Amino acid sequence: MAKYLLQASYSPEGVRGLLREGGTGRREAVTDLVQGLDGSVEAFYYAFGADDVYVIVDRPDNVAAAAASLAVGASGAARAHTVALVTPEEIDEATHKVTRYRPPGA
Repeated sequence: MAKYLLQASYSPEGVRGLLREGGTGRREAVTDLVQGLDGSVEAFYYAFGADDVYVIVDRPDNVAAAAASLAVGASGAARAHTVALVTPEEIDEATHKVTRYRPPGA
């Protein structure tokens, strides 16, 4: 499974829904969405600042990540960003891949 960081900001409509359902209600809804796409929620936090919610999830693939992102975006209740997370071991693997790259102007 791949890990993703989800960052979301509520629209005014989304904030009204949060006020009705509470934080645990929204966490449950997000967990249901992720589990319905064969994933799991590792962490769920609310925050102050530009984003209202940070969630770390395990998902089987990018297709599941895209499906969840589309569902959230289509609702109009939140604006979400998805960031693929990479483990140190995956970076180690990447450093051993042979690449061919020419920088601009070289």
